[in-house]
Amino acid sequence: EQLKNAIRQALVEHDIVVVNAGASAGRQDYTASLLAELGEVIVHGVAIRPGHPVVLGIVEGKPVVGIPGYPVSAMLTLELFVKPLVHSLSGIAAPQRTMIEAVMTRKVFSLMGQDEFLRVKVGKVGSRLVATPLQRGAGITMSLVRADGLVRIPRGWEGLREGQKVPVELLTSLEEIENAIVAIGSHDLALDILANYLHKQYPRRSLSSSNVGSLGGLLALKRGEAHLAGSHLLDEESGEYNVPYVKRLLSDQEMVIINLVYRQQGLIVAKGNPKGISGLADLVRQEVSFVNRQRGAGTRVLLDFKLRELGINPAGIRGYERVEFTHLAVAAAIASGTADAGLGIMAAAKALNLDFIPLLKERYDLVVPRLYYESPFLEPLLDILQQPSLRAEVESLGGYDTSHMGQVVAKL
Repeated sequence: EQLKNAIRQALVEHDIVVVNAGASAGRQDYTASLLAELGEVIVHGVAIRPGHPVVLGIVEGKPVVGIPGYPVSAMLTLELFVKPLVHSLSGIAAPQRTMIEAVMTRKVFSLMGQDEFLRVKVGKVGSRLVATPLQRGAGITMSLVRADGLVRIPRGWEGLREGQKVPVELLTSLEEIENAIVAIGSHDLALDILANYLHKQYPRRSLSSSNVGSLGGLLALKRGEAHLAGSHLLDEESGEYNVPYVKRLLSDQEMVIINLVYRQQGLIVAKGNPKGISGLADLVRQEVSFVNRQRGAGTRVLLDFKLRELGINPAGIRGYERVEFTHLAVAAAIASGTADAGLGIMAAAKALNLDFIPLLKERYDLVVPRLYYESPFLEPLLDILQQPSLRAEVESLGGYDTSHMGQVVAKL
């Protein structure tokens, strides 16, 4: 009744009414039924994703739009339905965003029957514009914050191929994209701080990072889709980080490996460690649920290596197949109570006030093609790596050793 009265009052004072949330078909979703009672529902549900449950109605001769409550869905439906209404009723032409053509850096699967609007990071590497898909899902707000553009996957397609050229509707300026250093690879919180330093000291420059795992980052370098890649891949035979992988995968290119940090990897658990977890052996206990990282992530490689050392079959770990794409996402799953443990870095546990069981110290490097390492384009970033204030801020996160930050590990 309160919502009905609020809609009536809004119609008296405004030309368009937008009702946020309550657009789906659940027991607590009232928007569609109220609009049917007050006026006429023209459409309830459209063939788009995210944003499918949107409600379009007319009440007292005025448009009323019920948008989904999830933030990504809300943004998209506002863009597609409310924004054109505002411009139409104002008698002005809707501004058009810049459209570009870019190359997809990864294969994307999509459900047929709905147009999907995919958020992407866009960068210019060499002479090519490349688009890297961000995490999907109607509730992943950071995908909106980090997105440079939108790619529409038509409803009759099953997805996009790696290397496919696609039209991208830009959410930022082409100048910003051309001035962005493209980093594709493993996730680390130090990269976020590095990006802030770069943009603060060089306002026209930015570090555009996409989290696809260490192995994915090296493969992106091989395809010429990034200026650098974050990596922490442990070679089981030699015990060396990154260098053996770079030699195997990028032998046809001259590469420079630069240390960013050494960091503590371990098990992230709930505050107070209520399940009494002390090490990887506890993951096979039936009452313990685990959250993993995606295939190709350095943390996943490390976990599998350690499980083999201990003779633990991953099939016996409840939640081994459940994956997240960042350390913070793993920590968030544990903070929310949907998992009891996950392998990650100390800084992620500290950020969400969780407990941490240290297991080992690992090296996290930046892998850079020599072509870019020696170019003026990367000079600002490489200079910032030498600044003591950056090192101090990274170490304040917890679990980091920056004593070798900026040092060249190898030239291959």
